[in-house]
Amino acid sequence: MNLMPLGSLGAVEARGTMTFGFWLPWVSAADGNVVTVKIIHEADQFLQAFPAREFQLTHSFRPPYGDFWSVAVPIAGTPPAVPGSAWGNPGRYVYRYTITNPSVGTLDWIIDPFAREFGVGKQSAFTLGYEPYVWSAGEAQWRTPALADLILYEVNIAEFGNDLDRARELVAYLADLGINAIEIMPLSNVGNSVDWGYLPIGYFGVDERFGKRSDFQQLVDICHQHGIAVIVDVVYGHTGVDFPYYDAYTRLQYRDNPFMGPFAKDYFSNFGKSTDFNREITRDYFFTANHHWLEVYHVDGFRYDCVPNYWDGPMGVGYASLVYETHQLTRANIAAGRPYWSRFDAGAGKPLRLVQMAEQLEAPEDVLRSTYSNCTWQNGTYGAARAVAQGDRGRLADLGLQLGLFGYPDRETVNGDDIPKTALQYIENHDHERFLCNFGTSNPDEAGNPLFAEGDRARWYMLQPYLIGLLMSKGIPMLWQCEEFAENYFLPDFGMGRVSLLRPMRWDFFYDESGRPIVSLVRKLLRIRRQRDHMRQGTYFFFNDWNRYQQFGVLLFARYAGAHYTLVAVNFSDTDRTVPFWFPMAGDYAEELHGGALDLRNVLSLRQVDLNIPSHYGRIWTLT
Repeated sequence: MNLMPLGSLGAVEARGTMTFGFWLPWVSAADGNVVTVKIIHEADQFLQAFPAREFQLTHSFRPPYGDFWSVAVPIAGTPPAVPGSAWGNPGRYVYRYTITNPSVGTLDWIIDPFAREFGVGKQSAFTLGYEPYVWSAGEAQWRTPALADLILYEVNIAEFGNDLDRARELVAYLADLGINAIEIMPLSNVGNSVDWGYLPIGYFGVDERFGKRSDFQQLVDICHQHGIAVIVDVVYGHTGVDFPYYDAYTRLQYRDNPFMGPFAKDYFSNFGKSTDFNREITRDYFFTANHHWLEVYHVDGFRYDCVPNYWDGPMGVGYASLVYETHQLTRANIAAGRPYWSRFDAGAGKPLRLVQMAEQLEAPEDVLRSTYSNCTWQNGTYGAARAVAQGDRGRLADLGLQLGLFGYPDRETVNGDDIPKTALQYIENHDHERFLCNFGTSNPDEAGNPLFAEGDRARWYMLQPYLIGLLMSKGIPMLWQCEEFAENYFLPDFGMGRVSLLRPMRWDFFYDESGRPIVSLVRKLLRIRRQRDHMRQGTYFFFNDWNRYQQFGVLLFARYAGAHYTLVAVNFSDTDRTVPFWFPMAGDYAEELHGGALDLRNVLSLRQVDLNIPSHYGRIWTLT
């Protein structure tokens, strides 16, 4: 894959003159096509006296993708066409392209596929007099955490803080909670005002709903200052229908498309369109987008959405090639000493710390074994936990195995590169209803709209054993925003009600009788995980014994490394349980959640000890 020359693509300023350029394969001037750009200052855009100004682009043929259109437009200090207009002044401008074709007429409202900023609706944007963000002095010393040390928190900026400004104010809270990485749902431009972001129409900037590019750079900077890595969710296997490389060729009535089309799976085809990684321009476009987010925004990695849409196997030109090329690009930039890329350098002979996370739910183990991805989403733990919560005690064994990621590789050597491997662990994420909904729902809406159903927060205590198991498990634990104070939103399995209704964090839950004990528990669990290396990196052993444990709703597993040993015991039942256990190592065991009388003194090796596990709760004993 090759990097595209972003210095001549999109809207690029040089001394007050904006140069616009983009590839539009198969659309040439020789066939009678005319391309223009319409530009208006943001202050004028809703005023009828000030129409957008229009400039015609020049066609050329530029390898490797062919037809290229560009124009240079002097703006700074130039007089407006209509007196009183803000044209010529510094600030934000919005723009769009038009194509006039002899067969179909004039097509308006085509956005720039290389835009770095976006306006309201289907408009691209640029800032005249833009000043690059100045990173803090400490940014050069930032190092992305090791894969095994990650503790993730997934956020939707619109729901978490409304915009990037407010989100920055909450970074200290996240650090205090105990996480060290956030995974941000897509920031790229979309067509709707309320949207999760999974039908993007622009890839090289931050959607105007959230703020400006400098706002996100500042968020990343502040996160790094608080020891928090930033992973962005990217959507490369499909786009929204207003993405210009789909929109333009569809309205031009071309029978084929130089960028889009079914490639592997064709999910989202009812309301989005697949990208064709057989096309060189497609592969290079998304490779360049990866580089842009790493170079300009200093992100620590990517969560690749819907991998099946561009998964054509481990030797294919789709997903596997993209993560390989991104890995090699990172290694090359480190070797070249490029500023800030050292954040991924763990030292000589150590694996890169770039996070490349697949959302490959159909075969998560396989994508880890056969690609340069170092982690993946997987729904096995979520599915087993949900079944147990709904009364299927027989799935406790499955849950015990999933918490240990049985069947997943710990590391792979690919082309001589040593790559650690793991999977995420979660019981909540943006894709599913809140876990509390498994224990019963009610609907406070007098009209009975099912979108407003909620889980029963009076049953907050039933969350506790699941959180203990999750946050002590093998892999990368992930919390979904406000999971730590027992959020209870319902989410339908399909339909526009999933993505077109904002479900903001209800911070008042942090203080109430259901939220306080869950916040306290999560803080304790994350403290334990941070302080105990063997809880993050050690071996996991599941005591799979139906007669002694699972039939009573109890799950036991150990985390250990060398002389360090921790037993985790959780009870999902309505009854306190006493179960036998034989510790493999003698000594004193401190109970990590409450201590005191719960500590075990002078435990003998392989001698039976009766353990008391309270209902809907658990114990954590660590050898001291």
